[in-house]
Amino acid sequence: MIQAPSIDDIQALRDSLGPAIYKTPLLRCAGLEAIMGGNTEIHGKLEFLQRTGTFKARGALAIVNSLSDEQRQLGVTAVSAGNHAIATAFAARTVGASAKVVMVSSANPARIDACRAFGGEVVLVDSVHAAFDVAEQIQRDEGRFLVHPFEGREVATGSGLVGLEIHEQCAAFDTIVVSIGGGGLIGGIANAIKKLHPGCEVIGVEPDGADSMHRSFATGEPQVIESVDTIADSLGAPFALPYSFELCRQNVDQLTSVSDEQIRRSMGVLFRVMKFAVEPACAASTAALLGPLRDQLLGKKVVLVMCGSNIDWQTFADQAILADSYAD
Repeated sequence: MIQAPSIDDIQALRDSLGPAIYKTPLLRCAGLEAIMGGNTEIHGKLEFLQRTGTFKARGALAIVNSLSDEQRQLGVTAVSAGNHAIATAFAARTVGASAKVVMVSSANPARIDACRAFGGEVVLVDSVHAAFDVAEQIQRDEGRFLVHPFEGREVATGSGLVGLEIHEQCAAFDTIVVSIGGGGLIGGIANAIKKLHPGCEVIGVEPDGADSMHRSFATGEPQVIESVDTIADSLGAPFALPYSFELCRQNVDQLTSVSDEQIRRSMGVLFRVMKFAVEPACAASTAALLGPLRDQLLGKKVVLVMCGSNIDWQTFADQAILADSYAD
């Protein structure tokens, strides 16, 4: 049985982090409401305005703040498609540690540059599976602490801050929709939300090409997927792990999935009606709202967690379907 963070734990972390982390806005999304119709009320939790451009800074800072002085001197390492690498480099710099992070060679060059701008040393490898192997080798050879992208109590406490803020910013809501990579974000949010709003429905969204949590729920234990095939590379975790899986199993009410085309269309919709230029992972919650969850959530008060925006303009223009994709 895992020990889930309490609300007191989450509040204590917020006090310890202070101004290092932003309280991101919760914004009424009138443009999306016009598309949905049926008196649906939609709020977006704008985590893409967090430091480093994604929610990842919360968990990374929670981890590095918990390290001993001796461990900080040895430095940290991490595995990432980009966002977690940037957050780890940022967190390490905040506490005066060095960061050596492993990224896949297909990562967006803007993310690689952002990581280096925070002082991170970047090691490029060919696949996400190889990236975990290389990071573990760095951990063994150099004594660096592995800042995990989605597993562990500190990650869940950091992600729980998002749930605590939503509670403070929105007094009542029916459903919260969160994208899933490894499960660290939704696990932490769901744990906090269920403590504060027991009746709220928590729905997780995975891309079709990275469905480790679906497979894990189906079998009752964390599963590995053979390959990752999705435009939402930030959601491309190759496996689930025990702590985050158990938090999700206990607190997530429903899983759904979206196709890459649905994600690309939602990127276009968010730009057209909200003027948000976000990465594919960020658009996944909107894709679920306007796609498989549309009838189910009609007329409800919904919070969409919008997780990140580390994307350059050319890549956004290449990936987003900017045509009028939904009737409004």
